[in-house]
Amino acid sequence: MKIMPCPLNGPRNISEFVCGGDVKEMPNPESCSDLEWANYVFIHKNPAGVVDEWWCHTPTAYWFVARRNTVTEEILETFTAQQYFGASQGEPA
Repeated sequence: MKIMPCPLNGPRNISEFVCGGDVKEMPNPESCSDLEWANYVFIHKNPAGVVDEWWCHTPTAYWFVARRNTVTEEILETFTAQQYFGASQGEPA
């Protein structure tokens, strides 16, 4: 059984979570082109190695960031959004 360390709920079975995709900077929806917005929504890098991704604990609808190795499927660490974005202006803690 694979366990995800949720920042809110503690260690939980991975089946309770869904991945929301890469953590990436959102373009300004007021001023970006349709192509820029489409790339933000639909285009994903899918790199081999360590990535930061949005995850949701579905029973509580709690969103957080997980750092994961896509090659080994190891979950390296998890962050609340405040921990991830609040530490140093958008750079992971």
